[in-house]
Amino acid sequence: MTRTVRLLAPAKINLSLEVLRIRPDGYHELRSVLQTVDLHDIVTIAEADEITLEITGDTRTLAGTPIEENLAHRAAVALRDRAGARAGARIVLEKRIPVAAGLGGGSSDAAAVLRGLNELWGAHQSALNLTEIAGEVGSDPPFFVTAGTSVVWGRGDQVEPLPDALVPSLLLATPREDARGEKTASMFAALTPAHFSDGDVTIGVREVVVSGRMIADENLNNVFDRVVGTMQPATELAMDALRAQGYVPHLAGAGPSFFLLYPGGADVERELAERVDRAGFEARPVRALSRAEALRIEGA
Repeated sequence: MTRTVRLLAPAKINLSLEVLRIRPDGYHELRSVLQTVDLHDIVTIAEADEITLEITGDTRTLAGTPIEENLAHRAAVALRDRAGARAGARIVLEKRIPVAAGLGGGSSDAAAVLRGLNELWGAHQSALNLTEIAGEVGSDPPFFVTAGTSVVWGRGDQVEPLPDALVPSLLLATPREDARGEKTASMFAALTPAHFSDGDVTIGVREVVVSGRMIADENLNNVFDRVVGTMQPATELAMDALRAQGYVPHLAGAGPSFFLLYPGGADVERELAERVDRAGFEARPVRALSRAEALRIEGA
C-alpha cells in the first residue's frame, strides 16, 4: 500500500516588520515577528518513483509557471540532494491561500513539503537542518518550518520560535484576483535609508508575546506602511477608508493584503467584513494558528 502524508501549509501575517539596512549581499536585513493563521493550503505527498508536483484549487495566477520553478518542487529536490535520498514523491498542492497576496503561501507549501518528505523518506533531518535547507529555497520558507509565532532576522532565514501569541480575532483583507500581482520586490526597492529602523518594534512585540499579554494595535508596525501609498495605491485607499471609520488596518508583510484586529463577535465580524468588501477587498475571518496545529502531520 502506498504511504501518504497530509499537511497544512498555513498563511502568515507579520505582527512587526522592520528593515535595518541593506546587507553586503544585497538583501535587506530584517527584523520581524510572524504569525501563522488558519487560512491554509493542503499538501498531500505519496510515495512514488519520481518527484512530481500537481496543483489544484486557486491556480490561475500560477498558470504558465514551470513546475520546476515552484518553491515546493525546489524544496523536494533540495531535500533529496541533502539527504541523498533515492526515492521520489507525488506532491499535490491544493491551493486555498490567495496567490501573490503577500501571505506566504508558496513559501509555506515549500516548508510543508520539506517536513512531509522528511517523514515519508525517513530522512532524519533535524528542524535546524530543515530550516537551513528551506533557506536555500528562499528567504521566507524557513519561518514555516517552525511556524506558530516566531522572530525572524537576517534576510528572513534566521528563526527564533516564540511561545504561541495571544492574538485577538483577525479579519484578513485580500485583493480580488484580478488586482493581485507579485509586488514584494518593488516594495523593497522603494525603501530608502530614511525608512530603516533599529528593530525596537520587533523587540517590543517579542516582549508582549513572551510575557503572555494580548497583542494590540499599538504594538504593531510595518515599514511598508510608509511606501504603500505610492506602490500599492488601491491597498492604501482601502486602508484609509477603514481608518476614517475608526479601524486600524495593518499590512500583511509587503502587501497587498492587510488585516484588522477586533474583539470578536458575529455582529462585529459581519459589519467589519461588509466595510472591507465595500473598500474593494475580500474579507476572510481567520484566527492565529498555534505551532502544534500548524505542524501537524497526518498519516505519519
